[in-house]
Amino acid sequence: MNQLTSNKINCDATHPLDCTTVSSNSVSWTVVEIEMLLDLPFNDLIYRAQMVHRQHHDPNAIQLSTLISVKTGGCPEDCGYCPQAARYHTGIQNLDMLSLEEVVMTAKIAKERGASRFCMGAAWRGPKQRDIDKMTEIISAVKALGLQTCATLGMLKSGQAEQLREAGLDYYNHNLDTASEFYDEIIKTHGYQDRLDTLQKVRGAGMNVCSGGIVGMGETRQARAGLIAQLANLGPYPESVPINNLVQIVGTPLHGAETLDPLEFVRTIATARISMPKAMVRLSAGRQEMSEVLQALCFLAGANSIFYGDTLLTTDNPGVEQDKLLFRKLGLHALQLGSGNVL
Repeated sequence: MNQLTSNKINCDATHPLDCTTVSSNSVSWTVVEIEMLLDLPFNDLIYRAQMVHRQHHDPNAIQLSTLISVKTGGCPEDCGYCPQAARYHTGIQNLDMLSLEEVVMTAKIAKERGASRFCMGAAWRGPKQRDIDKMTEIISAVKALGLQTCATLGMLKSGQAEQLREAGLDYYNHNLDTASEFYDEIIKTHGYQDRLDTLQKVRGAGMNVCSGGIVGMGETRQARAGLIAQLANLGPYPESVPINNLVQIVGTPLHGAETLDPLEFVRTIATARISMPKAMVRLSAGRQEMSEVLQALCFLAGANSIFYGDTLLTTDNPGVEQDKLLFRKLGLHALQLGSGNVL
């Protein structure tokens, strides 16, 4: 049976599966150690993940985030999964940025439906100063509604993270997408270090980091382990970790990729939970294609956040009533601001 290093176990038992993992931000994870977790018998892995989850979170509370696209289409980047890249023919139009009024109206509806965090995405390589000026006004207005705020606007320049924080931005999302060794297979117009540099700017500005990745892009299990290890070792690891299951869009290079086995996706969720115990691990893109049973397994494995609403930027998401029904079946409830580990 695989054993993990002793500094990740907080008990006197002779077998690590009899213990609760208590990884902290000071603990480093190697890719090999993450692979060892992924290789565990499924029941043992889920047991460990659930024990870690219960140590740090309400096991039946799910944080609800609503995501909208404030600027859709026309992105100059070549991310192989993205229908908003201008170079791909996916039917996504290059639209103007939404108005302040449109965003605030959507945020109000999201709050009424139970969302506690409002996330705003823009299809930019990175924001120009005029974009930052517009976004800071929007962020302040959404924050005034009593919602947590999150934005994903691409790569940030020096000083931009501070402007966003001063406007009231709580989280900045910038996903690593995959492991560094597989990254060039997916994206060539900007490098892995560019993403790490943006995350460092966010940390330096005193904001919470939201960063995760996409699985099902043809990567190996080792590459999935590399992604989780990179996230867990960011120091500190992200407060929010979205795990996306690739949504294949006709016209993108990754359309037709081999579908990831559902249980491998659950293993990825469980490993993220064990290695980043205090983080909110979010079921993100791809949930529309997941059965209720698969989602239940993901919650059991430690996922405690979802995107809530009918769409995610440009792809479908389970409807609000569908999610409410699933929550009733599973005895889950929405995590409210000021409770649990929501910051």
